[in-house]
Amino acid sequence: MRVTVINTGTEILLGDVLNTHLTFIAQEIFPLGLRVERQLTVPDGDAIRAALQENFESAEIIFVTGGLGPTTDDITREVTAELLGLDLVADPELERTITHRLQSRGIRLTSRILRQAQVPRGARVLPNENGSAPGLYLPAGVSSSVSPHLFLLPGPPRELQPMFAEIVLPVLQQIVRQGETLGCRTYRIVGMGESYVEEAVGEQLLAISGLELGYCARMGEVDLRVIGSATVIEQAETVVRTKLGSLVLSTTGENLETVIVRQLAARKRTLAVAESCTGGFLAHRLTNVPGSSEVFLAGYVTYANEAKSATLGVDPALISKHGAVSEPVGRAMADGALKKSGAVFALATTGIAGPGGGSEAKPVGTACVALAGGGETIVRHLFFPTDRETFKQLVTQMALNLLRERLASA
Repeated sequence: MRVTVINTGTEILLGDVLNTHLTFIAQEIFPLGLRVERQLTVPDGDAIRAALQENFESAEIIFVTGGLGPTTDDITREVTAELLGLDLVADPELERTITHRLQSRGIRLTSRILRQAQVPRGARVLPNENGSAPGLYLPAGVSSSVSPHLFLLPGPPRELQPMFAEIVLPVLQQIVRQGETLGCRTYRIVGMGESYVEEAVGEQLLAISGLELGYCARMGEVDLRVIGSATVIEQAETVVRTKLGSLVLSTTGENLETVIVRQLAARKRTLAVAESCTGGFLAHRLTNVPGSSEVFLAGYVTYANEAKSATLGVDPALISKHGAVSEPVGRAMADGALKKSGAVFALATTGIAGPGGGSEAKPVGTACVALAGGGETIVRHLFFPTDRETFKQLVTQMALNLLRERLASA
């Protein structure tokens, strides 16, 4: 069934509010075999009328978010009733609910607030346990006008999301045409660029009849998405695992640091980090993961050369001879963090984030990451000529993947 999402709110178009509704709704309806075919965002006011008129004949299900509140710019309810030729009638039960809600919070009731109890004749009220504005469901053919199934939903995510999960989904299950449900599996690939992922599996996956294929490049990783029937998904699974098995981080959307923490905990192994160019970002990523305290022992931010020597025991002569951004110094930092912390593994980062500080031999974007523990200390030389924030993300990604590779081979 053709699904359209109409998000209302001038605050969204001004960039004051992040629109999270499309992501939430699309993920919630996919298991029912529904996919959003079109999404548009319009400002408050008469633009809502035009958006509804434009989609009435092309869509079979329309979700409208926002415009159900008490202020003069909240006109979704009124516009919908007008377009469908339906009277707005006061719902006594809603009036009582709204009145009680405000009284219990010591809020003065006004006639504007009671507008939210006005319901188009024939609509089903969708109770809102987290706000005063109820949602509304108007079935297809609720009036003599041509119209799809209409779901009018509150704008705040904290109100919309529980209403959708608890009330809207059961309604959708009753109106969705039954057929073969499609599945979606997303493989998160690390250590290989988007074009190389496609080179490795693209041709074979496209040869699978009924498979929809997509790629999404992220910093240091690629999401490979396959959509199809259960049989088709399993055929794709065989191809992906055969060609990219060791590079598949997860199929559940987990990030690299989450996988690392989980694997270390499962093996009862510990980790320390020594950072220069990433300035604590590697420790930040790891400690953002719940349960990281089981495995993460210490983080040393040794930005200055003197700190590398004083804290990690890096020989000043080594820095003088090779420079702070070098494989020997990266190795010494990792070894020093391993010894000082007593951890099983230690990661180190050193590099030139820029925009200044580079040279012909070591231009901005040069970096080294090192891993000590669990075998011979290894160092990777990297080059990411980009902005500082992206540089730090990519360097930490490569460091974490270095540890992931060692854990996988253990």
